[in-house]
Amino acid sequence: MRQILSKSILLLCVSVLIVCVVYPLALLVVGQVFFPFQANGSLVPGPDGKPVGSKLIAQPFTKDEYFQPRPSACSYDASASSSSSLAASNYALRDRVARTLGPLATYRGGPKNGQPVAPDVEKWFQQDNYSGKPHLVDQWADQHNSLAQAWVKADPMNSAYVDNWAKTHPEVVAQFIKDNPDTPKPQPADLAMVFFKNFSETYPGKFPSSVTRKGAGGQEEKVVEPVGEGSDIQSIFFLMWREDHPDVDLQDVPGDLVTASASGLDPDITLQNAEFQLERVASKWAADLKRKPEEVRNEIEQILQKNAAAPWEGLAGDKFVNVLEVNLELHKLYGAPPS
Repeated sequence: MRQILSKSILLLCVSVLIVCVVYPLALLVVGQVFFPFQANGSLVPGPDGKPVGSKLIAQPFTKDEYFQPRPSACSYDASASSSSSLAASNYALRDRVARTLGPLATYRGGPKNGQPVAPDVEKWFQQDNYSGKPHLVDQWADQHNSLAQAWVKADPMNSAYVDNWAKTHPEVVAQFIKDNPDTPKPQPADLAMVFFKNFSETYPGKFPSSVTRKGAGGQEEKVVEPVGEGSDIQSIFFLMWREDHPDVDLQDVPGDLVTASASGLDPDITLQNAEFQLERVASKWAADLKRKPEEVRNEIEQILQKNAAAPWEGLAGDKFVNVLEVNLELHKLYGAPPS
């Protein structure tokens, strides 16, 4: 018995030594000696030499001067890598794609060939009529309750705006409680539908959106107020505009421009996607630098071509560009964009 026990303890010690010491140490040595860049997270240095991100993990870029990565179901959170898992029949998926397309979609053919549809979406929205009926925002909230509630929850300012509205409309809240006795103390998200119904009647052709205004002290501050134009209008109501204009012919867009990857962290976009974004990026840099758009466009085109590569050293698949590396090239060439 003692012999069996001693052998078992010896085997355990040897196994722990191999698995917990020798093997990890071997991986560490091989990684640091032969693959130091990958082993240390594939970190890419910025202009000051400090890491600004990983070549293998996507991160958001909010300024128009930069190329944008693929949409991310996990909000580019590397600790929560995931996909949305939404079915093709799920309206939430259609809504997300539509919100991406709204500010980007352009006409194909006709007198407006190549022009963006966003200004026409705003004009249509301001008319406050959908499928021949008024109060467009109320119809949006009534048809898609989850989206209306998601808007309230998306930003503390939105929630506070609805909360302030509830305080100034006690009769509406009282009627809601009467109709929903199981919710005696409704939260802002609970009131989303009645809020948007009242808002649509009070501000036809408007939507509550976050805007930047100068405060009393001259400092800029963000507030929520009724607006009839802007990115929220272009994105949120693009799908309803499309349903009201089914015969309008629009330009095709690259698939990876509107589809999220399985991880939500894909760092690369197709060259076709980058070319689609090129006009926006070049125009913005040209305006910032006060240079001719054609010259800037040609310079950025060269950066894309230099950084584009297909898998397996070009033997298979489409060409891709790494968003972080391309944007760092832009920063190196043109400096930091205006704040």
